[in-house]
Amino acid sequence: MIELSGLRYRNIGIDSLTIPPGITSVIGPNGGGKTTLLRLCSGISEPEAGVILIDGKTPRETDVGWVNEFPDKNILFSQVSDEIASATRFSHQPCVETDRAVKTIAQLMNITHLLSRTITELSGGEKILVALASALVQRPKILLLDEYDSHLDETRCLQIEQVIQTCTVPYVIRCTQQLETAARGDHLLFLENGHITLSGSPDRVFAALEKTPFYPLSWRCNV
Repeated sequence: MIELSGLRYRNIGIDSLTIPPGITSVIGPNGGGKTTLLRLCSGISEPEAGVILIDGKTPRETDVGWVNEFPDKNILFSQVSDEIASATRFSHQPCVETDRAVKTIAQLMNITHLLSRTITELSGGEKILVALASALVQRPKILLLDEYDSHLDETRCLQIEQVIQTCTVPYVIRCTQQLETAARGDHLLFLENGHITLSGSPDRVFAALEKTPFYPLSWRCNV
């Protein structure tokens, strides 16, 4: 379990929250603190008070995969294969193991054709795929996705969704403006003004949001 207790940081105030294994989507108004919450869970930022524990360990003691909304902020190398390999090389894994890991994740994500290309040749959607591959290559304990889908078309969103659904990462937390995407997760958090006001299954949370703009269009059409 991911346990947040007495958490305080800027506008974030969460007294107690438990996030189970699986895919958790975070939705809510702009400026509500979604990205800040993900940065705290990743260890990029540290809370002013309180603790976050991921299976009993702090985020900085945990293997974390991170994908930014703007993929160019993630990228360190000019060659796609080098970018995907970066995490394994930084952890000083043998070259043979690194090459095997890169090929395995590229095959899983159906992007082997991108390995020989440079980053500047890629579309925005392809950059997101490379950033996701880089985050997954070492099989992290937790994968954090910061509005990764905000600049993608439906086809690319579905491609990435398939990867997320089939990856073996124990915890996936993603903030998204795409309510249809959020509905496909296992768990849903509604974050407003830095506070979690709703938490539970998508069915439960969206039932409480039916009269608000935060309700999937497809669900309205099925009523």
